[in-house]
Amino acid sequence: MERALVLMGCAIGAGLALIAGIGPGIGEGYAAGKTVEAISRQPEMKGDLTSTMILGIALSETTGIYGFVTGLLLIFVAPGIFLGML
Repeated sequence: MERALVLMGCAIGAGLALIAGIGPGIGEGYAAGKTVEAISRQPEMKGDLTSTMILGIALSETTGIYGFVTGLLLIFVAPGIFLGML
């Protein structure tokens, strides 16, 4: 019973952690779209806008990577650690 409870908790936690990938995807798409709009209005600012967009996208992508790594840890590492404590 305890083993099933630990595995269930890890599976639910991993699923919730992997949902964290949705936010960065939406944010990156929004940032890229707004950058394209800004470049179409002021083409001479293309270099500045593109570098700022890439930096922002890289920073927002880290939250998705953190969620992915957390999900992998909950699936593969955490059950063994938690079951070892029982």
